[in-house]
Amino acid sequence: MTKKMLLVALVLYILSATGTFTYFYAQNKGAAPAGVSSDNSSDDDSNQTALGSLLDIKADEARDQACPLNGKLFTKTEKEAWEKRRPLAVMIENSPDARPQSGLYHADIVFEAMAEGGVTRFMAVFYCGAQAQDTLLAPIRSARTYFLDWASGFNRPMYVHVGGANTPGPADALGQIGDYGWQLQNDINGLFTVAYPYFVRNENRLGKEVDTEHTVETSTEYLWQIAAKRKWTNMSPERKVGKTVVAATDWKDGYKPWTFEKEKGKTGSVNSISYEFWSGYSQYGVQWTYDSATDLYKRNMAGEVHVDHNNQKQLMASNVIVLLTTEKGPIDEKKHLLYTTTGTGDALLFMHGDVVKARWSKKDRESELRFTDAKGTDLPLARGMTWISVMSKTNAADIKY
Repeated sequence: MTKKMLLVALVLYILSATGTFTYFYAQNKGAAPAGVSSDNSSDDDSNQTALGSLLDIKADEARDQACPLNGKLFTKTEKEAWEKRRPLAVMIENSPDARPQSGLYHADIVFEAMAEGGVTRFMAVFYCGAQAQDTLLAPIRSARTYFLDWASGFNRPMYVHVGGANTPGPADALGQIGDYGWQLQNDINGLFTVAYPYFVRNENRLGKEVDTEHTVETSTEYLWQIAAKRKWTNMSPERKVGKTVVAATDWKDGYKPWTFEKEKGKTGSVNSISYEFWSGYSQYGVQWTYDSATDLYKRNMAGEVHVDHNNQKQLMASNVIVLLTTEKGPIDEKKHLLYTTTGTGDALLFMHGDVVKARWSKKDRESELRFTDAKGTDLPLARGMTWISVMSKTNAADIKY
């Protein structure tokens, strides 16, 4: 087949996929996915979706199984469920019109960085904390290249997005997904490859009409159903690297978890943290308040309590990490940015009401981030939700604590 024929076939595929996507979304405008309730006002987490509770966990079952992502302790029943799957790395937007988001409360890890034009975006990683109940996720947005790099550290997680940056050059996230071979291994693109009922547009998800780009919903169970249909379980598919065939392996093979505390550390006196990603963009400014009673950091954004729309609970983290790196851009007409994701740099680690001046390192794209002291020794993190805010190192002086 000639290059011209291949190009024509690709264009026809995209047009067909886009048409299917548009048709299904038009037919189900304002509807949540089948199995997902659009009524998310309850504080009862078991009512987040129509599927509700998924596991029969006895009240007295011990919580002694450490999550490989954030060290939090769960039951054996939950561990048996997550061991059959791979993590989900889900792109969730943070425009003011998209708030409050759905699902962040149950993420194990959240990465936060600028998307473009002063607007930040999240990549929430779901695995251990999303096994007990189906969790509604919204609004899903597009891929960015640096988030791909951080996702790569989890050994080909399910990467979930709706489209992505595709301008020629280093910000071409969709092109990189193709280069990495993810379409056949772990890419779930709600724009071209998956449509209703797994992804829908709910224009009334916040109880008011919002613009189309803020409306895409899915759920953790739907995403794992898609993965199972594609045979993307805990086992990474057999794949070719050049002429070499790489056998299927469990995603955890070769994955090196972070180091976690054996016992809780001492409580410090750093009770508040605040920063803006870009000076003057207060709509995306973050404030964390340490609650010594729960040993958690409570998140505010733009001067307001940041809650999860599913349960109206304030977002909280055991570890808040501010990762400082080089920011470049805007690099094109779409105002895309680039961040240095490999190598080493400075970081601030907040836990137990204290701050540690740390170093981050990432050997290459597929290596996990490490957080160490000046000598390169892993720093033990607190067990629980870990929130990583990535910002330009030139703004380090603006972080208040």
